[in-house]
Amino acid sequence: MQSVDLYATSVLVFQRYLTRLAELLDRAEHHCDADPAQCDALLEARLAPDMLPLRIQVEVVSNFALRAAFPFAGLAVPDYGVFPGDFAGLRARLARTQRLLQALTPESFNGAETRSVSDRAGEADLTLPAPKFLFEYATPNFFFHLSMAYAILRSRGVDVGKADFDGYHRYSKA
Repeated sequence: MQSVDLYATSVLVFQRYLTRLAELLDRAEHHCDADPAQCDALLEARLAPDMLPLRIQVEVVSNFALRAAFPFAGLAVPDYGVFPGDFAGLRARLARTQRLLQALTPESFNGAETRSVSDRAGEADLTLPAPKFLFEYATPNFFFHLSMAYAILRSRGVDVGKADFDGYHRYSKA
């Protein structure tokens, strides 16, 4: 099996998109500055009745970064922390996750590709080799919940687009 740099493909990717998510939250909060009740409604917004609301989507994104990166470094997943479900609390959660990820070093990932990672997927228990865990489970789930947060914001009229999601695209506004 070819060696994979699990540090670069997890920590660095998660850090980048946690930053993107924090910026999306800034845009969302600015969107409802004039009406605080609109902020509460936005934080509880869902794409469908059986889906998680925006605030939980953000929490899950943050948690997936920790659930993947720490086991790759051979460490226990840190406690997720308890934060208010408002915009300030969500940003604080993302900032804490960023700090925790920054404490990991590439050296701590030595041998990571030989580790197995166990986790709970809904009601299923799973144990996968670290590369498979990252590429087939953790990263898709990280981006699923990030995309749902983005889609909720778009569906509620927040002025965000693809350029805000990835930070690379540029479009001129007509």
